[in-house]
Order: sequence, then structure tokens, then C-alpha cells
Amino acid sequence: VHLVESGGGSVTTGGSLTISCEASGPTSSNRCMAWFRQAPGKEREGVAQIRYGSGVTHLAESVEGRFTVYLDKAENRMYLQMDSLKVEDSAMYYCAADLSGNSCSYRTFRDTYYEKWGQGTQVTVSS
Repeated sequence: VHLVESGGGSVTTGGSLTISCEASGPTSSNRCMAWFRQAPGKEREGVAQIRYGSGVTHLAESVEGRFTVYLDKAENRMYLQMDSLKVEDSAMYYCAADLSGNSCSYRTFRDTYYEKWGQGTQVTVSS
């Protein structure tokens, strides 16, 4: 599985942005896909995950109600729609895949579950 993110950019506070992750390679309904982010000087944190087969999602508290994660299975893409963006949402956003799907089963963002990572796309929110 190879992951490539795109769609990052700069927006002002309160704005919206949608980023995507294209996955190539074999698909599995068990696979758990996730978005992580890392700001300079901060630890990487998980923000959203989705089970490839069922589409069941789990969002971090910090983004719940503002971010939506969804799939386009025809294009083998995962999207992260980000609304009501805040300055503190600024970070490099990474797409990740857990081929076993256990991270979705346990609703955990522990990054050791994720074997595949993209190169990241930058999101900057300014006031």
C-alpha cells in the first residue's frame, strides 16, 4: 500500500479545507485508515480514522463536530473535510494505514498500529 496526500494549503480562521489521501495497492475491508497531524515542536496526534469496509469513523475530541472523514472507494481515496478551522489546526497532516484494522477495532490512535504512512500535506490556518 502506497499513500499520497494532497490538497493542503492556507486558509483563515473559520474557513474550510478538504485534503485527500490516495491509496494504491490491494484493498481490504478490514483496513483502518487514519489522519494524523504534527505541528512544529509537538507530538504527532491522531485526528480521524475510518474502517475501509464499514465506513465506521472515529474522531478525536479536538476535531469532533468540525472535521469529517470519508472514503471514495471507487477512487481508493480517503478525505478529511475540515470546517471551522482554528489556528491550532495548523500542522502537517499525514495519512496512515493499519492493514490489520485493529486500531479501528480498539478506537485507538496509537501510531505503532499503522504500518504505512504518506509524506504529508501542510495545512496552515492564520487569523
